[in-house]
Amino acid sequence: MKLEKVTAVCFSPTGNAKKITNAIAQTIASREGIPFHEDDITLPYLRRGLREYSAGELVVFGTPVYAGRIPNKILPAVQTLFEGNGALAIPVVTFGNRSFDNGLIEVRNELEQHGFHTIAGAAFVSEHVMSAKLAGGRPNEGDFQAICQFALDAAAKIDALEEGPHDGMAQVPAPVAVKGEDPIPGYYRPLQADGSPANFLKAKPKTTDACTDCGICARACPMGSISPEDFRTVTGVCIKCQACVKLCPVGAKYFDDPVMLSHIRMLEDHYSRPAENEVFL
Repeated sequence: MKLEKVTAVCFSPTGNAKKITNAIAQTIASREGIPFHEDDITLPYLRRGLREYSAGELVVFGTPVYAGRIPNKILPAVQTLFEGNGALAIPVVTFGNRSFDNGLIEVRNELEQHGFHTIAGAAFVSEHVMSAKLAGGRPNEGDFQAICQFALDAAAKIDALEEGPHDGMAQVPAPVAVKGEDPIPGYYRPLQADGSPANFLKAKPKTTDACTDCGICARACPMGSISPEDFRTVTGVCIKCQACVKLCPVGAKYFDDPVMLSHIRMLEDHYSRPAENEVFL
């Protein structure tokens, strides 16, 4: 089957999901000699307007998993902003060394339910946003080699699809088989270091006196929750994505919620081993 265009769609507060999604899409576009387009839906103003695709197009759709699934505050956008109309799709998730749980199968299902035909899928390890002790420095050179190889293998699978009357194919492919439970259960429930439940939903970033009022944190918040008038004030929902912490040029943002910190210690105690990338073709 001949592709006409590749689009990388990503939600990526700290950038790793975007790097990986774009690398896959760009590798396929380069191999096929077709246009590449980027559609970043990280910021609130970017999550507006229906995106419609068509047969002959490929969408590489990437997001980090939070608590083992699509971030719950982003799920409505995934469910309402995209219509495949017979386009092919590759669901991709990133995870911070613990597990991607049901994140990948959830992205696959949402794409299939909105008119896409999923042809391949992958879960790639990236540094945990809460601790550099968890997959620190990943994706690394070896990961990007695996990412590019996955892209080439996915492109070869697409090339092998026979042209025909059904969405440009002789036979519509079955949804790619990926790891996960279906129907999808609830979100992973985080634990503290002592094994007790960890509820830190109300935790919000704090700001030190080092803040220079540059405003980067407010512009980077995917929920638009940091006040543009007072960068020390969080006026809305915080999804703990750490974008404000990671992108602050003077390191003025931090979390000090004791339950959240205990959860991080639990992760460091139990999930410091190098996790493996997983691909599905």
